[in-house]
Amino acid sequence: MPQAAQQRNYARFIAQRLQDTLGQSFVVDNRPGGGSIIGTDLAAKSAPDGYTLLMMSNTHTVNETLIPTKPFQLMRDFVAVAPVNYSDLVLVAHPGLPATNLRDLLQQAKSKPGKFNYASSGPGTPYHMAGELFKSMAGVYLVHIPYRGSSGARTDVIGGQVDVMFDAVTTMAEQIKAGKVKALATTGRVRSDVLPDVPTMNEAGVPGYEATIWLGLMAPRGTPKAVVDKLNEAVSKIASQPEVKQLWSRQGATPMVMTPEAFDTYARDDIAKWSRVIKTAGIKAD
Repeated sequence: MPQAAQQRNYARFIAQRLQDTLGQSFVVDNRPGGGSIIGTDLAAKSAPDGYTLLMMSNTHTVNETLIPTKPFQLMRDFVAVAPVNYSDLVLVAHPGLPATNLRDLLQQAKSKPGKFNYASSGPGTPYHMAGELFKSMAGVYLVHIPYRGSSGARTDVIGGQVDVMFDAVTTMAEQIKAGKVKALATTGRVRSDVLPDVPTMNEAGVPGYEATIWLGLMAPRGTPKAVVDKLNEAVSKIASQPEVKQLWSRQGATPMVMTPEAFDTYARDDIAKWSRVIKTAGIKAD
């Protein structure tokens, strides 16, 4: 499932649960375009009364460095409310790739820089950023092959035109089971429930590596602290429900629960993390 569609689905899910919990109507207003800039700017300019929230992702934390001329700044114009969940990625390779595991790929990539390439759904996307973080932390050089969307990238990895790519665990799980691609490693701190037999990047040879797609809620700066705390408590309760954990686990997502203050720190750290990657790799917005 494309990241934007996944984000909309979780926004609707949280909106419905918040409505049930708080007895207040929640409407999801999808405003696509401009790499999330259009909808985010609208939210930033909304009244800080607790009636407008932003469902954001780490695309927003990447954009803080990638698109410096945007009309808002995430941590200046918004206040952190609560995280929602995160989803792992998986590094997959065409079955014909002469590397049976991640350590083999690392060894070969280091001995022949530029021999291997990786596909992504475009500059600045989570799949691209996962690849650049991998290159930086593993000390290897892979040629980036950007596509306009994930489907073309996925097709060419399966077809053998491209060597490897980072993709959503749930999207690639069936392809892995069918033998159309081979899984080298997942990108979370712990193994994925969807692919429990696949090691993490940390286990497979890149210590400390982590690159996930995560979602969270923010509110316009100036929203009263009492409102933020009430929303945080409600979202945290939703994410902690056993049935929600089970449902999200089947979808490859893991709940995240933090105080507003901890989520603020988490978002700022993520901005700094991707800023280093973007500057090191010299990435420019498409």
